[in-house]
Amino acid sequence: MTTQTLTTAQALTKFLDNQYISFDGQEEKFVHGVATIFGHGIVLGLGQALDRDPGGLVYYQGKNEQGMAHMAAGYAKQNNRRKIIAVASSIGPGAANMVTAAACASVNNIPLLLLPGDTYATRQPDPVLQQLEQEHDDSITTNDAFRPVCKYWARINRPEQLMSAMIHAMRVLTDPAQTGAVCIALPQDVQGEAHNFPESFFARRMHRIDRPLPTGWALVEAIELIEAAKRPLIICGGGVRYSEAGEALTAFCETCKIPFAETQAGKSAAPASSAYNLGGIGVTGNSAANTLAKQADLVISIGSRLSDFTTSSKWLFNENCKFLNINLSKFHAQKLDAAYLIGDAKTTLCQLRASLEGYQAQWGEAIAQAKSNWKDEMQRLADYKYDEDFKTLVEAQNPASIEEFMRDLGGTLTQTEAICAIREHIAPDAIVVGASGSLPGDLQRMWETDAKDSYHMEYGYSTMGYEVAATLGCKLADPAKECYTMLGDGSFLMLHSELVTATQENKKINLLLFDNAGFGCINNLQMGSGVGNLGTEFRYRDATGLNGAFLNIDYAAMGEAMGAVGYRVKTKAELIAALKDSKLQSKCTIIDMKVLPKTMTDGYGGWWHCGLASVNASEVGAKAYESKEAELKKARQY
Repeated sequence: MTTQTLTTAQALTKFLDNQYISFDGQEEKFVHGVATIFGHGIVLGLGQALDRDPGGLVYYQGKNEQGMAHMAAGYAKQNNRRKIIAVASSIGPGAANMVTAAACASVNNIPLLLLPGDTYATRQPDPVLQQLEQEHDDSITTNDAFRPVCKYWARINRPEQLMSAMIHAMRVLTDPAQTGAVCIALPQDVQGEAHNFPESFFARRMHRIDRPLPTGWALVEAIELIEAAKRPLIICGGGVRYSEAGEALTAFCETCKIPFAETQAGKSAAPASSAYNLGGIGVTGNSAANTLAKQADLVISIGSRLSDFTTSSKWLFNENCKFLNINLSKFHAQKLDAAYLIGDAKTTLCQLRASLEGYQAQWGEAIAQAKSNWKDEMQRLADYKYDEDFKTLVEAQNPASIEEFMRDLGGTLTQTEAICAIREHIAPDAIVVGASGSLPGDLQRMWETDAKDSYHMEYGYSTMGYEVAATLGCKLADPAKECYTMLGDGSFLMLHSELVTATQENKKINLLLFDNAGFGCINNLQMGSGVGNLGTEFRYRDATGLNGAFLNIDYAAMGEAMGAVGYRVKTKAELIAALKDSKLQSKCTIIDMKVLPKTMTDGYGGWWHCGLASVNASEVGAKAYESKEAELKKARQY
């Protein structure tokens, strides 16, 4: 057997450099590079390997461990999970910073390879700098925190353990049904230890992503369910996007006259202009999708996790509605007591289309009418502005807040008119990224695009801080396109460090920052549920608490300090001018919009099960609890 003497870290980088993906006959390199922030627990092991012989791996210098992991997740998602950037960190706090990103990736089934440094396998210098000690178990380190949020976890205590661990890691990372975060913990002494690795370990490995087809009784049952349905409705989930099944979905729906609605992960898999595309569904869905969902007698979910936001906490569908789930994951396919097909979205849709010759749903004019009604509402939202007849879209509020906001920040821009202006004035194929706050709801309802995979929303974990870093990941994945993130002031304050990395890499990203002086959507939930107004607005402290004037932060100046071109916007006209000028820039841009609170979309036929207090001194809170109990009786229990 031919062997090669390498350190564990050298063997790891050489292995990563030889991993490939095959999908529909197209072969491409799987691991594009490695992002790290070097600390003592990684720089002399993995760092030495990357310095001396990186092969074809590109090195990226992160600024925050969580941020660079989100960048890698954004890169993988925008590449439809067929390319990754591995992420390495030092031991202790560097590793712990990545736990949030690991959970985010696992929830969304996005491949993310994490390589945190670890304490010494020999334990000779214990406690080493940054080591977390547990008196009851010497083997526990910070990296054990990754176990519940990863799809695969291993600690390499001997060099030869690397081989089986990395083969398992690749199995998980390249499996569409199981993929998520993978953690390979690297004790810092083992990183530098040598071993005679067999040459076969470094051979070019081709990981083939197949398109499995359902067969047998399950297929027969599915066809019978569809043929018996008069008003079926399809839910287009992220699996449609990753399967590249948008055209197949559109063709299926046109042939069978079945409307489809989009989840956050499924939006932009198929064109918004399709006569059968209803738009977003569920808690953050629009009136078209939710109206028809309540009338459906069969829901066909394709590649969706069927989360509470998609199903409106299992409340949205009538009690006689049946379910058929198409998914590569049996775990997700069996939800809602559904009949299910385990198969690839694209090939399964083509198979069903061929088997349903002559079948057509009986929606009549309902699809066109629902879409027309929503189009009228979209125009109202686009025209919604501050004037003498101004009223907020969200009613639950401190009556003085709007006047105080205008006094302290000066903005008169509404959130919905801003979104419509942005859609009109950026490129049709621009990539738009989001994750948290009220913006995901507005975008799922209002954002329309025919550009494939141009809507990039992380809403499985709704991670504040994902936005800026993931937008850089999108730009690395698709350098020719303009990449924008729409984010709130709260998310920007939480994590914006990778704006510096974007500047350093000469990769232009655009930040569209909606400053409503606080955590707006949580303030809506809080005040609408009778809690009051505690800690969800950004105000100075006065004698009564955090109830003073609003903070007026110059976010454009913060972006300028990190190398971006900044714009300060308080009106629609200023926003349009900034959007036009930003397209002429070669550097990153940040548009700081002072947006009136309570001017985001609200309602449209969804319901969300929230944990309201059953004993409440507030009249508003008591009514909210009574309403919740009444609506809960209409929802499915499992």
